[in-house]
Amino acid sequence: MNERRFKKRTFFLLAYLVFALLPIYWMVNMSFKTNQEILSSFTLWPAEFTWANYQTIFTDPSWYSGYINSLIYVGINTVISLTVALPAAYAFSRYRFLGDKHVFFWLLTNRMTPPAVFLLPFFQLYTTLGLMDTHIAVAMAHLLFNVPLAVWILEGFMSGIPREIDETAYIDGYSFPRFFFTIFLPLIKAGVGVAAFFCFMFSWVELLLARTLTSVNAKPIVATMTRTVSASGMDWATLAAAGVLTIVPGAIVIWFVRHYIAKGFAMGRV
Repeated sequence: MNERRFKKRTFFLLAYLVFALLPIYWMVNMSFKTNQEILSSFTLWPAEFTWANYQTIFTDPSWYSGYINSLIYVGINTVISLTVALPAAYAFSRYRFLGDKHVFFWLLTNRMTPPAVFLLPFFQLYTTLGLMDTHIAVAMAHLLFNVPLAVWILEGFMSGIPREIDETAYIDGYSFPRFFFTIFLPLIKAGVGVAAFFCFMFSWVELLLARTLTSVNAKPIVATMTRTVSASGMDWATLAAAGVLTIVPGAIVIWFVRHYIAKGFAMGRV
């Protein structure tokens, strides 16, 4: 009976794995083809293997600058999100004050709101302040969604740390900054890794705000990929190569925080 159940579980796991990896494989497969081959035949591997699509991305400024712009504002957003979320999460996990649960719920409602709701206010504000088409504009707009998520994740990890550690450190003469950075922060490094991962991924793949608030100087790769239509039609091959390269940063981040994400699942915060 157990052996039969094991075989059934293995079958469903393999089926899910194939289902999940098939789109990625097909995109990689398309990235090494020409547009003519993509549109004319159905093949499981390229008939005429070519690096031309990747060469186009690495040599055309309109393509590779999109990756640079995305990395800049994503990095800015992740750093600011964690800097703001760490003290806020500590306050929610350690102190009780009037309306604390209401404020915490209000933070989460911002994360639940569709980005389109804030599109017009951000557009008018940044136009007035002269921040349109800048990296900081997109980074600050994404804070509205990433900070609540980071606070929620970090608060769960911090609540799992006994308060006696704080009291013992203060008795030993530690100041709060020294205690927080030398003792407390290492204890929640898993939570910091999980929060950084989700902030990075949301900011990396978000399209609506990034496309609307930029035009040329700070246009991210997600916006560039939506503008591949020309007089000759859709450039499927180059778009597939761009998609493969877009997956790479996220895969690298997942590799470094994979153990922290597993711990986040165990604690119920992921």
